[in-house]
Amino acid sequence: MRFTKKPELIQALQTDYHTADLKPRQRAMLDYADKLTRTPWDMTEADLAPLREAGWGDRAILDINQAVAYFAYVNRVADGLGVVLDKYAKAP
Repeated sequence: MRFTKKPELIQALQTDYHTADLKPRQRAMLDYADKLTRTPWDMTEADLAPLREAGWGDRAILDINQAVAYFAYVNRVADGLGVVLDKYAKAP
């Protein structure tokens, strides 16, 4: 609830972003982030097309890519070291 006052949006984003009421631009970003997180080996240049079609420029796409990759890296480091997450960071 730190960034929005819409509890239904928060719930949808926490459980399944596909059910969230999102703009096409937001959905394209999350679809890209989801695939990059779950199956990075399947990424191709074609995965950039939906982002561009939704209005994301090359710099923004790079920023999205870097943010997703950074979180994946940090989470793997933390998991590998047995770091315990605080209450806020844990999924519901």
